[in-house]
Amino acid sequence: MESLIIKATKATPAVCFDSKNNILEIKGKSYPANSEEFFSPLFSWLDPYLNQLGTQKVALNMDLIYFNSSSSVVFMELFSKLETAVINGKEITVNWIYEEDDEDILEYGEEFQEDFEKLPFNFVEKELEVEED
Repeated sequence: MESLIIKATKATPAVCFDSKNNILEIKGKSYPANSEEFFSPLFSWLDPYLNQLGTQKVALNMDLIYFNSSSSVVFMELFSKLETAVINGKEITVNWIYEEDDEDILEYGEEFQEDFEKLPFNFVEKELEVEED
């Protein structure tokens, strides 16, 4: 199965769904003008991927700086699909990555974790990136 790669823009995250290594990644800012339209290819790719998935472990790395409410709705749908796959025996973990001083992003991840109790979440704190002069 081909990987899905969507480059980041000012308003949309980078999406890299690597089917060979079973690493799914959404990274950056997510406030597209039309979230459903932007994320549509992701869901078109995800359903056949999950159907063909065997016993491999899958990691979804969510490394977001900012996302709006319409993106949040899409993420709820994404986590719901992944939780259903976990209930059906797939090994999937969400790595919720946040910067050390970003309590808002951490709290959003914790709220998603509460909504999807069967989907394992790891919270990964990363150090702030320091810009050099």
